[in-house]
Amino acid sequence: MDLLACPYDKHFPLELYVVEVNKYEERNVSFRSKPACELYCAFRGKEVKEFGGKDPGCDECIKYEVKTGVLYCPTCQRWYPIKDEIPVLLPDDLRKKDEDLKFLMQIKDKIPEKIWLQGKPFNLSEK
Repeated sequence: MDLLACPYDKHFPLELYVVEVNKYEERNVSFRSKPACELYCAFRGKEVKEFGGKDPGCDECIKYEVKTGVLYCPTCQRWYPIKDEIPVLLPDDLRKKDEDLKFLMQIKDKIPEKIWLQGKPFNLSEK
């Protein structure tokens, strides 16, 4: 999340909506410094500067991966799926409408209405 911006309008940070996570208890990383992120900590949902150089919990954060979720740009209202721990930030013309709508239908009760009802490039109001 510290690196991802909207491919269309470069808005940063994107909103993250988590549906399912994987936790890797055995994962340990040595960080050069903490906080490990430079600009935005998605684990705490805050800008790094708000921590005043204090550790926001990097050793715990690194153990989690978002398995299923959505990244959302509040500026252009585009949403991007996270499937099997991979954010899929494809341009509109390379996305598959049927697949995206099926994905939205499966998770609609776990994400905000603004995404599944009004999100771009596809939403469930089109069905």
